[in-house]
Amino acid sequence: MTARAEPQLLSQLSNRHLDALEEETIFILREVAAAFERPTLLFSGGKDSLVMLRCAEKAFGVGRIPYPLLMIDTGHNFPEVTAFRDLRASELGAKLIVRSVEDSMARGTVRLAHPGEPRNVHQSVTLLEAIEEFRFDALIGGARRDEEKARAKERIFSHRDSFGQWQPKDQRPELWTLFNTRLAAGEHFRVFPISNWTELDVWQYIEREQIALPSLYFSHRRQVVDRRGMLVPVTPLTPPRDGEQVQEREVRFRTLGDVTCTCPVASLAATAADIVIETLAADMSERGATRMDDQTSEASMEKRKKDGYF
Repeated sequence: MTARAEPQLLSQLSNRHLDALEEETIFILREVAAAFERPTLLFSGGKDSLVMLRCAEKAFGVGRIPYPLLMIDTGHNFPEVTAFRDLRASELGAKLIVRSVEDSMARGTVRLAHPGEPRNVHQSVTLLEAIEEFRFDALIGGARRDEEKARAKERIFSHRDSFGQWQPKDQRPELWTLFNTRLAAGEHFRVFPISNWTELDVWQYIEREQIALPSLYFSHRRQVVDRRGMLVPVTPLTPPRDGEQVQEREVRFRTLGDVTCTCPVASLAATAADIVIETLAADMSERGATRMDDQTSEASMEKRKKDGYF
């Protein structure tokens, strides 16, 4: 094999792999549309949900996605991301439903222990309220098994009981890609079409498909403080603590969530191709490296999922 032919072969193998993942995701998105009466696609404006939207475009066509997009807003989201969310939904001609944790706080269904408490965990309450309001029977999410231990346990079609809870020891088998979609009254499914993708797959697909993303995913200068090995962004919601030294660093976000619990990483990666190379060398999962809400204990995500979290 010549040196010139080797990169072409690697590219073909990579495309075959991405084609297989895309085909599986499109199959699952169509299966949800066929099997459920009131499905919705959880859409945050982040990279994973944007990959799912590209697959939905291919599955159904622009302006023909057969379910609305749903976003649970903590009120502490990055403004660049919410603006991008609105733009992308408009471009696709998709119905966008936004429900806010702040509205749940006004109703008294969410009560913070103190004003500075992160709101991320409280999204579960607002999500369950939205499910009841619209009677959703399937919620399509962008979680991947490589992100975190609890997510690695979960089925693609993840059954939730009438309280919105996930029971890890009571999951339905998915042999030969046959999905059991039977529901009792008040129950629903969380469906994860990109479960089998990795962070690297996502970035390779973004590069191949030329998917536009919020600018925060790429290298930019930002004020941060080093807090227990994580770079915490300096914002009005996350000011430096006494004794912390503010630095201006070249950083990017591997994942985008609530401002109060999402940290960037040091990076000079300015394109999707740069991030593919950087991801190949990463030795920590994106959530493990950047999400403060996952650092409380090894079981923190599993506990939240049992309580109705995404």
